[in-house]
Amino acid sequence: MPELPEVAALVNALDAKARGRVIAEGHLVSFAALKTYRVPLTALAGLEIDGVSRHGKFIDVAAQGVHLIVHLARAGWVTWHEVAPKVPAKPGKSGLALRIVLDDGSGFSVTEAGTQKHLAVYVVEDPAEVPGIAALGPDPMDPAFTADDLRAILARAGRAQIKGVLRDQKVLAGIGNAYSDEILHVARLSPFKPADTLDEAAVAGLFGHLRRVLGDAIGSAAGVPIDQLKDAKRAGMRVHGRTGQTCDVCGSTIAEVSFADSSLQYCPGCQTGGKRLADRRMSKLLK
Repeated sequence: MPELPEVAALVNALDAKARGRVIAEGHLVSFAALKTYRVPLTALAGLEIDGVSRHGKFIDVAAQGVHLIVHLARAGWVTWHEVAPKVPAKPGKSGLALRIVLDDGSGFSVTEAGTQKHLAVYVVEDPAEVPGIAALGPDPMDPAFTADDLRAILARAGRAQIKGVLRDQKVLAGIGNAYSDEILHVARLSPFKPADTLDEAAVAGLFGHLRRVLGDAIGSAAGVPIDQLKDAKRAGMRVHGRTGQTCDVCGSTIAEVSFADSSLQYCPGCQTGGKRLADRRMSKLLK
């Protein structure tokens, strides 16, 4: 799933390539992906792109008062075309959902892999019209976001498990399954530690690690070609997606907890005092 660092890189790449270009046409292939109807997709034709920005994990292509907003969900992606395909966009194995063609013949496609379709496209006059954007919590990379803000968030979360708090978009915008694993590994915290049990020092540490992990990932992704971003993300992971491999910090074997439709990875040596957490599908987790 693309998270804050990858979405930031996508946004920067699209902004550099598309800003100032005029949208010639848009081809909607997955009609289920379009979630708004008041402003039609055809309203984008003839509009100059003012810029591309990010709201959490939402991509916002702004064009003269109209916003094309895309949420890539779990399996969506963006492909840039120096020369956009001339044949009409059609559904198929590529998972094509939307293609935008610009006035110079370039453009981009939005695709979604797999059979579960959660990718969402919106055409609105105000990004706040998108429910997911309106409900977003603060961006953890915003300079205005402080350790005190994080402390208040954790206090409000009560006994909720800290991993779930970090990846709740209504609480913090942009962090998903992968980077919550990474942040908690660096902070040496169990993913199931109750949020309100962290003392002042632990909150300050978590805040610093959160900013560093995301900041390093944003820096590593900057300038990476769009088609290489997924591989770059995987290569930079410390624990996420590395079940059975050796932790580079302590030498323990990285473990996994599986849920009905997802999983998390952690290091028992770094995060749980050597204890392995039980499979969530089978029994109660150890803390």
